[in-house]
Amino acid sequence: MKKILAELLTIGDEILYGQIVDTNSQWMSVELDKVGIKVIRKTTVGDQEDEILTAFAEAEQRADIVLITGGLGPTSDDLTKPLLAKYFNCELQIHEEALAEVTAFFKSRGREMTEINKQQAALPICCTKITNPIGTAPGMWFEKNGKVFMSMPGVPHEMKKMMTERVIPKLKETFQTPQIYHKVIRTIGIGESFLADKIATWEKSLPSHIKLAYLPSLGEVKLRLTGFSSSSSSLEAEIDELVKKLQPFAGEYIYGYGDEPIEVAIGKMLRDRKLTISMAESCTGGYLTHLITSVAGCSDYFLGSMVPYAYEIKMRQLGVKPEILEKYGAVSEPTIIEMANIVRAKFNTDIGVATSGIAGPGGATPEKPVGMVWIAYSDKHQTITKKLQLSQDRMINIRMASAAVLNLIRLSLPK
Repeated sequence: MKKILAELLTIGDEILYGQIVDTNSQWMSVELDKVGIKVIRKTTVGDQEDEILTAFAEAEQRADIVLITGGLGPTSDDLTKPLLAKYFNCELQIHEEALAEVTAFFKSRGREMTEINKQQAALPICCTKITNPIGTAPGMWFEKNGKVFMSMPGVPHEMKKMMTERVIPKLKETFQTPQIYHKVIRTIGIGESFLADKIATWEKSLPSHIKLAYLPSLGEVKLRLTGFSSSSSSLEAEIDELVKKLQPFAGEYIYGYGDEPIEVAIGKMLRDRKLTISMAESCTGGYLTHLITSVAGCSDYFLGSMVPYAYEIKMRQLGVKPEILEKYGAVSEPTIIEMANIVRAKFNTDIGVATSGIAGPGGATPEKPVGMVWIAYSDKHQTITKKLQLSQDRMINIRMASAAVLNLIRLSLPK
């Protein structure tokens, strides 16, 4: 079955200047993917006639569907409507049904409609009007040589309602689309290049209609398998079988699938095992606790945490022995062992974890550079430590250290 390709075209200087963020394209991509339409490009152009017309022509060459947002206002800098009329070689005329809708919109709000507002009802005579149920700018649907152009308001809530109620159903009627199925495999504790090397043999065996993408982020790499087929059930079964074949190559790094982040996976593991956890965070400053407590129902397993940042607090409030801090310093294996063991005892939990390090940019020494972090896991059977050497960026270090602790919990929990 032929793939149906779409290009998203956003119009407006304000986006290029960075004054507003284009959230429309991300939302539209998700919705189009659900109905089997593949977005191949997202383009933003400013409010210049030649650039907009060039963008129309180039998009028509690449895609079956061109979805346009922005530039439909009633003022002189809103060029989308007159340029679509020019591109499709037809005139603008007042559309009586659109005029009635705009008139009713202003009347319902007790506002007077001006001559400028009336121009919202002027549409290219070669388009099909798409009603805007919550705004004044109608959508415009054009068809040419088997291609579809659809112009919508840039206001997100107006565009979303129009897309959901009018545009997507019309696209489904117009095009026969294949099924698109994605399977996301979430890994942690291995870098992208190392993971690619480990799974190279498996990757080479993938059939041509199923594509693999690597999606790295701080501390994690997601693998996304994407397939196209006329049957969603057979495609899903085929991809699930491929995921099973991946296990011997990368199973030790796989912690979950889909949209669930590592903190959700850890929460499920703790709940299933009926285990509780507490934390002593120094360099991560509560970020690890934030991740754990962002999960609904975490009170089933998370009892509390401390952020003993200063030496005195590590000694007086947490209870780390002064002689350990004096001899080894806060960023050391002996100190992190004490922190994890003590917080577990203090909160009476099954597990205690701890972090201590040089997040940066200051506080480093030749022996303890920026990015050096010690982490520890403690339960009644074992205490496990790990030394990390991360980056020069403070926030990256905090986030990567927190991800490393979550992975240490995953690997260390009793089976």
